[in-house]
Amino acid sequence: MSLTNQQQQLLLNLAKESIKYGLVYGESLPVDTKNYSVKLREIRGVFVTLEIDKQLRGCIGTLEALNPIVVDVAKNAFLAAFQDSRFPPLSEKEYLNLSIHISILSPCEPIIFESEADLIRQLQPHEDGLILQEGLQRGTFLPSVWESLPEAQQFLQHLKLKTGLPKNYWSDTLQVHRYRCETVG
Repeated sequence: MSLTNQQQQLLLNLAKESIKYGLVYGESLPVDTKNYSVKLREIRGVFVTLEIDKQLRGCIGTLEALNPIVVDVAKNAFLAAFQDSRFPPLSEKEYLNLSIHISILSPCEPIIFESEADLIRQLQPHEDGLILQEGLQRGTFLPSVWESLPEAQQFLQHLKLKTGLPKNYWSDTLQVHRYRCETVG
């Protein structure tokens, strides 16, 4: 996608303003897409990750591309700050120390594999985001997760656990999709 520095800063400002708006009004900042460039109105999956002192403080996103990027940045920033079930709602004090990271996803593509070893050979560490699905159970790791889980087998095992499966689980019905991210912030 290759956003310009100006477009990246615009998205970071939008996320921050949506969180600030949420502190006052309890909802995400309304976005008029006409005020943004065609590139920022593309329909893409978007995740917003919040950190304080390099520690996760919230992360919400959408794998399915349903809304313009700017709409999901505002919505997901608000949700990450106030409705991530792993954390209490963000306070005004925390807002002042917040780091925001935005991940814009490429379209997903299926990975065709014959075995777990074949799947692991096809993974591209630090590049691939993965979606793992078995029946109704589904989980994803953004490419940034490779920083803490740099080995492909370890990455896959932890993704299985996140999905609600045992780490050594294997089935011929397991589905895996990959995507890439452009990260802002």
